[in-house]
Amino acid sequence: MKLHAPAAARNRQPILDVLGPRLPAQGLVLEVASGTGEHVVHFAASLPHLVFQPSDPDAPSRASIDAWSQESGLANVRPAVALDVEAADWPVAAADAVLCSNMIHIAPWSAAEGLLAGAARILPSGGVLHLYGPYRREGRHTAPSNEAFDADLRRRNPAWGVRDLETVAGRAADRGFGPPEIVEMPANNLSLTFRRR
Repeated sequence: MKLHAPAAARNRQPILDVLGPRLPAQGLVLEVASGTGEHVVHFAASLPHLVFQPSDPDAPSRASIDAWSQESGLANVRPAVALDVEAADWPVAAADAVLCSNMIHIAPWSAAEGLLAGAARILPSGGVLHLYGPYRREGRHTAPSNEAFDADLRRRNPAWGVRDLETVAGRAADRGFGPPEIVEMPANNLSLTFRRR
């Protein structure tokens, strides 16, 4: 059954506008925490030279991803796989790019650590890791709406919350990534594009 996320319909094109020039000319793109599947189908339709591997730990989400993919008729989207970012082994052993949108603030910090470690394992030198979502910069929220969102997340689960850009970039550097290319996005979000050294 297809699931719908209103935010996905709003942000998929701005994210694609950032991704298009930064993804490789060919190869496999792993999307971590694909959610409904609306993002991956939109990206795959516009980037037919790439093969997309969606993933999600949630079975209903994987069913939604596959339903969106089947409806699209796209040949460059693989069936969704179960992926736990904190696992020592991922079901995808190698990829040319890793995408992850709106996950690390709605998960414990250990999930962000797992994402960075896993991406470092499977990406080649020069491989792209792209993160999208809200971040604090220099310890401060970038907008009152992000501060309210952060407070709401922490009320729901104390392990969740909007992360510090500098902390994420520092942990990425520890895993062998260069500094992020930062693009400001609608609704006070950021796109961070890291490259594997």
